Amino acid sequence: MRIIIVTQDDPFYLTESLRYLIEILPEHSKIIGCIVNDVSPFGKKESFTKKMKRTFDVFGLSFFLHYGIKFLRGKLIKKYKVRHLLSSHKIPEIILERHINHSDSVQKIKQFQPDLLVSILGNQIFENQIINLAPKGCINLHTALLPKYRGLMPTFWVMKNREKLTGVSVFFVDKGIDSGPIIVQKTIEIGGRTQEALIKYTKKIGMESIAESIDKIEKDNVKLIANDSSQKTYFSFPTKEDVMQFRAAGNKFY
Repeated sequence: MRIIIVTQDDPFYLTESLRYLIEILPEHSKIIGCIVNDVSPFGKKESFTKKMKRTFDVFGLSFFLHYGIKFLRGKLIKKYKVRHLLSSHKIPEIILERHINHSDSVQKIKQFQPDLLVSILGNQIFENQIINLAPKGCINLHTALLPKYRGLMPTFWVMKNREKLTGVSVFFVDKGIDSGPIIVQKTIEIGGRTQEALIKYTKKIGMESIAESIDKIEKDNVKLIANDSSQKTYFSFPTKEDVMQFRAAGNKFY
C-alpha cells in the first residue's frame, strides 16, 4: 500500500506521532511522500501575531509561555522537526506551489501514484479531486468519539464539559467536517489526566488506529461505523469564559 501523508508543520506533538506511526505501519505499507502545509494551530488560518495575541487573551500568560517554549523548541531543535523526521526516514516531502485542491497540486500528487491519502492535522478542506484521488480513498484522524465533538480542540471541550470518556475516530474523508463514515473508533477514559497528557495519549491511540485502518483497507476488511450527523455536536475555538469554566471544573492544561 503506497501512502501519502497530508499534514502541517506542527511543532508540538506531530513529529513524535509520525515517528510512532512509521514504526507500527502494517508490513506491506509504505509512506511514499508527505505534504507539509504551513502550521495552523487551533485550526484557523490568520497571521502569526494575531494567533499569538488571541492565544494570550483566551488562555492567559502561563499557557502562552508553556506552549510558546514548546513552539520554539519545535522550530529550533532538529529532533522535534517534522522535516528532519522525514529526511531521516528518506520520505520525500511533496512541495505544492498552490492550494491542495488546485489542478497543479492534484497532478503533482498523482505522479506519486498513491493508493491511500492519510490526513493527520490536515488544515485544508479537501474537495472531490483530492478525496477521490487515490484508489483506496482518503482517511483522517479525529481525537473524539464522532459524531460528537466535531471541530476544533476536542480534548479541551470534553474536559470542559466534564465528560468521563472520549476517544479517537479514523474515518473516510468526505466534503463535510469530520463527517465521513468511520473505519476504526476507540473509547478512552479521561480519568485525572491533564489536557496535555490526554492529547499525547489520544494521539498515540490515534496512530495505532490509523495503522489498524490501513491494515483493514489493504485487506478489504472494512466494516464501516455510521457517523450520524443527527447526533453531531460541533465546537470551535474557545472563549475566555470557556477557559474559566474548564479550570472551574478542576481541569489542568498541563
